[in-house]
Amino acid sequence: MKLLALEAVQNATYYLSRYRQIEDYGVQLHVLNGLGDNGFWPAERYRVVGSQHIDDLVAAARSWHAEEDFDGVLSFSESAVVAVATVAEALGLPGIGADAARTSRNKLLMRQAHQRAGVPHPQFRMVPDLASALVTAEEFGYPVILKPTLGAASNFVFRLDGPEDVRLRFAQAVDGIEQMSWFRMQPDGQDAGPHGLLMESFLDGPEFLTESLIWDGEVYIGSIVDRVTIEGGTFDDDVHHAPTALSEDDLAAVHRVIAAAARAQGINRSVLHAEVRFHRGEPHLLEIAVRPGGGGLDYFARLSAGYCPIRAMVDVARGVRPDVTHYRPTGVHTAGTCLISGPGQVEEITVPASVAESDRVFFLKITAKPGDVIKRPPHGNNILGFLCTTGTSFDDAMAAAYELAEQIEVRLSTASAARPLQLSSMPGAVAGR
Repeated sequence: MKLLALEAVQNATYYLSRYRQIEDYGVQLHVLNGLGDNGFWPAERYRVVGSQHIDDLVAAARSWHAEEDFDGVLSFSESAVVAVATVAEALGLPGIGADAARTSRNKLLMRQAHQRAGVPHPQFRMVPDLASALVTAEEFGYPVILKPTLGAASNFVFRLDGPEDVRLRFAQAVDGIEQMSWFRMQPDGQDAGPHGLLMESFLDGPEFLTESLIWDGEVYIGSIVDRVTIEGGTFDDDVHHAPTALSEDDLAAVHRVIAAAARAQGINRSVLHAEVRFHRGEPHLLEIAVRPGGGGLDYFARLSAGYCPIRAMVDVARGVRPDVTHYRPTGVHTAGTCLISGPGQVEEITVPASVAESDRVFFLKITAKPGDVIKRPPHGNNILGFLCTTGTSFDDAMAAAYELAEQIEVRLSTASAARPLQLSSMPGAVAGR
């Protein structure tokens, strides 16, 4: 079995561990990067195009396909989902189609699809300038959410509680989205829908993240985690817990909303990373991405629900129905957090053996390296990595995450000495930021 992984612009080494997971399933994985690093992947299965233009990516993929006869094409990058659909169509391989991919990538097009299909969603409107942002915020009622249409990882997503917040954050977001890595990693020459800022009404309830699957129109929730962070004016997708605390009735309601939204986005066969937030007691769709979720959510899924979104992605990419059932929690308690520091340039990150070798840790990934510049809101949303733990209960698993994270030290160029990481506040947390 041969699969082709694709990025228009390589996202450092972020997906390297996932590529290795794919190969663990017996796949011979080839990697094609538009722009990328030499030596990133074994030379006989790695090519760099030297361009991030979609025509050049398609031409390179077509040429390689003629040599290797790939069974499918995939990407873990939110910035590459439209490119993957375009390449799949050009190569005659399974895919969701460019239109569905574009709708699933662009937040405005996604909201419009949900609106047409009657899927519960927040109010939304494009705000091209400050005047329209102020008018829209007054109409929707504070608080409101400001976000980029082509963003990811909560970059330049702000909660605005009044006109002064709008004036401050709108200017920051306008400047920031042009330099945002997730936007700059998009292929050149490809229509990804409107690029700008979207304002949405605020949904006031808890949030849930699912790894799901749609196959011939039927949706399965493979796993679900509860987001338990106490939020402020900016967003870090940082503290999660599984198994979910949702009741069977609420879980069924979440399933209905995800299924309706996936169909509205024109998706027929795909893995789904679907995010839902309750508002006034009812689930509303935040977004559906046509890729697995990041930050260790695949590990959460395997451990807490017996579902592997990576394996499902491999099967979908080659046009084979994955072996999946509806949500079946295993009873294993898991908790995870992003590793967050202040802003500055990384000089050193030290992870002691007591953390790296702990039997409580099921996922530890340091994504930053010396020399990286960490930007924090409102200038960006960089993190240092992820730490996920098990326990006998949510509190026990979360306490282990905090205790172990405090042993990791980061030295930044703006700091005079190494210091422990900061963790986000949450109900019942044993440490705060």
